[in-house]
Amino acid sequence: MRYSILIVISLCTLLSAEHTPPRGNATFPISKTSFKLMTKDGFKIVDLKGEKIVVVSVREPGSDGRFYAINEEGNIWKTGPVTSGAEKYRSPSGIFTIFQKKRFHMSNAYPDPSGVNNMDYMMKFTRFGHALHKGSVDWMSHGCIHIDPKDVVELFDWTDYRTKVVVTRHSYIPFAVKDLQATDKAAIFPFNILDEFFSAN
Repeated sequence: MRYSILIVISLCTLLSAEHTPPRGNATFPISKTSFKLMTKDGFKIVDLKGEKIVVVSVREPGSDGRFYAINEEGNIWKTGPVTSGAEKYRSPSGIFTIFQKKRFHMSNAYPDPSGVNNMDYMMKFTRFGHALHKGSVDWMSHGCIHIDPKDVVELFDWTDYRTKVVVTRHSYIPFAVKDLQATDKAAIFPFNILDEFFSAN
């Protein structure tokens, strides 16, 4: 009997562990800082102008996706490749707020057998444990957003507990083009995704 109770508790803990993959709310970019958020009652427009925003566009052409860091002035100052959750662990779409940051962190649900931290520079944005964090952009995650090691330190230092995280399954490039053209494209956008975008449109 005691073992049965322990098994039930263990299963409940596993089911509620970090990275449980809620589907979230479909989110469509409609401008650089405005988004259409689908809800059970229809949709609403959310304007994040004047706030720090990290837009994560998964399935962006040329990679699994990209992040775009937008400052309070509405300028994209950094972008880089990401990977998100594999289909079984799909990252949730929606608009979230970073509520926990840890420089060093090991996943509770998926600890690395070697004992090496696997979620360093963790910026958590859902109660299920989804976070932006340092990770390889060569393979998919259990639901988190992997930020390339060359980008994550600067992003971690810039974000705070008011920073919004927008996860969308739609392309954000059309709203980023002007900013990216005005900067050193080779430095901020190391892949030729802008060239791909212009050739397709």
